Amino acid sequence: MASLRCATRLASLTRVSQSVFARLPGFAGGQAHTAVRASPLLVRACAAAAELAKQPVLDNKMFCYQCEQTSKGTGCTTVGVCGKTPEMAFLQDLLTYSLKGLGCWADFARQQGVEVPRKVYSLLNAATFATLTNVNFHDARFKEYISTCQSLREGLEKSLRDKGIDASPPAPVNLPWFDLLAHPAAWKLNQSYLAAASMDQLTQLGKMTSLEHRRHVVDPTLLGLHEMITYGLRGLAAYSHHAEVLGHRDPEVDEFMARCYAFLCSEDALDLGKTLGMVDELGAVGVKGMQLLDKGHTTKFGHPEPTQVRITPKKGKAILISGHDLQDTHDLLAQTEGTGINVWTHGELLPAHGYPALKKRFPHLVGNYGGAWYRQQKDFAEFPGAVLMTTNCIVEPRQSYADRIFTTGEVGWAGVRHIEGEMGRTKDYSALISKAQELPGFEYEPPESEAKFVTTGFARNAVLGVAGEVVKAVQEGHLKHIFLIGGCDGSEPDRKYFGRVADATPQDTMVLTLGCGKFRFYDHDFGMLPNTPLPRLVDMGQCNDAYSAVVVASKLAEVFGTDINGLPLSLDLSWLEQKAVIILLSLLHLNVKNIRIGPRAPAFLTPEALKVIVDKWNLQIVDTKNPESDVQKMMAGQ
Repeated sequence: MASLRCATRLASLTRVSQSVFARLPGFAGGQAHTAVRASPLLVRACAAAAELAKQPVLDNKMFCYQCEQTSKGTGCTTVGVCGKTPEMAFLQDLLTYSLKGLGCWADFARQQGVEVPRKVYSLLNAATFATLTNVNFHDARFKEYISTCQSLREGLEKSLRDKGIDASPPAPVNLPWFDLLAHPAAWKLNQSYLAAASMDQLTQLGKMTSLEHRRHVVDPTLLGLHEMITYGLRGLAAYSHHAEVLGHRDPEVDEFMARCYAFLCSEDALDLGKTLGMVDELGAVGVKGMQLLDKGHTTKFGHPEPTQVRITPKKGKAILISGHDLQDTHDLLAQTEGTGINVWTHGELLPAHGYPALKKRFPHLVGNYGGAWYRQQKDFAEFPGAVLMTTNCIVEPRQSYADRIFTTGEVGWAGVRHIEGEMGRTKDYSALISKAQELPGFEYEPPESEAKFVTTGFARNAVLGVAGEVVKAVQEGHLKHIFLIGGCDGSEPDRKYFGRVADATPQDTMVLTLGCGKFRFYDHDFGMLPNTPLPRLVDMGQCNDAYSAVVVASKLAEVFGTDINGLPLSLDLSWLEQKAVIILLSLLHLNVKNIRIGPRAPAFLTPEALKVIVDKWNLQIVDTKNPESDVQKMMAGQ
């Protein structure tokens, strides 16, 4: 409460000082000119008042609650569990502020009939994706994003003026979350300042836009919903960016990104009902984003096929590729042909083995090594070759492998070698390949009779290809229930719940899995569904393959003459980062009810906001202490 009073006082001082300054000759846009002809005493007094007013309210070194692993389930306040420093948190806040401004200008330009350059939407997607958990931790890269953002914003303003349009995007002054700097549509940093600005200067600006400050001046329920929209945008941007790398874009998705950022800068965002409406619209566009990426994958690499994947070592030089990017995977495989180097996937890239254009052309795509993303420090340290991170999920590299890990795309960590590339152009992986050739690779492999395999590739075409068998199994009583158990994984002990749920499912049920949650049980032997040719465990891929699950559920509902809620289907989802947020919002938009998420509720949703969702969709938080009880409730349709 004291902090809120302080924030109110500071906001009041800001308005007073701005009002006084506005009366001074030579003052414009919130900056006093050196040619001001006013009493030096008055100028100094006003400047002091402005300086006082512009101090953000910071009770902690930082504040972040965008992911599930956030400290104590409430928010990281000293350093992020993901490894994010306070400085990085403030840089990301400043970038988000800049993206909001760019979104305002892009949306306004489109409304005025001015063409918005493709590079504007590309930057909105790439830079928004860079703020997703465990993607980019490199401060210099964020300075570059901010600079490009400001440059593109200036370009849009020039295009409007060249068309004879003198108007600018709305910049209401009554929004409490923009109390320390000018409204994002009116705020800008010139390129000469940015070129010379130190990271400390940018960090200080970031504090004025930070969540740590805003949470003191905005109603927590409204703030949480705003943050849920922001985090959903980060998940949507990931899908859009991945699709664009494959040459696929959707103008509606691009334009929505800008419009949604502009909404967060509008007076409509003061209205709880309109904010909830935007949450639903974001879910609708989330489905389009997932469909767009699915189209990119299947058009270029074919529809996944059920494929056995080796998970035990095989002799030879080795490269481990992690992340999500199938284009990077393809190009690396092409450049390692004939080199004697085996390529292994890790974590999110396990589904790559199911795509015909990869598995049939490249026999040196030999297997999957390691488990979920959070285990990478152990997995990478033990892997005897070079490592490439293509998209999100990087964790601070240990010294034991710091000299043999590379990043590319939007991934970044200070001190880690980055392989540059431009959209639509093939990257040069020669440095990575050379490093792999220097390293020993696997010098031992077990006898083939002892090799272990898992099966992936049950995407929508594969599953729908046996839909008749599924329907028959249900009708004949051999299949009583289908559990979709998946989502993100993490290191918390409570996440063992999801493996225990899978193991507790009865023999006359099927388990579909999607995302890193599978690594809790993907190597368990679930056998076959009795009296059918169907496996009990069906791996549909990773979070980038979520559209397959939506299509399968919709088609089965159509066959049974019901909706998704009428199917013998339950969703039990672990969540962590912002792709999980956009997937959840998309499912809620599709009116899917009785979803369980866990291991705990999002920290950014207050009890009041969560109640709205629970009342409408019966969203439930998993019972981590009683997984067997949850299984019984799901079997009963609860």
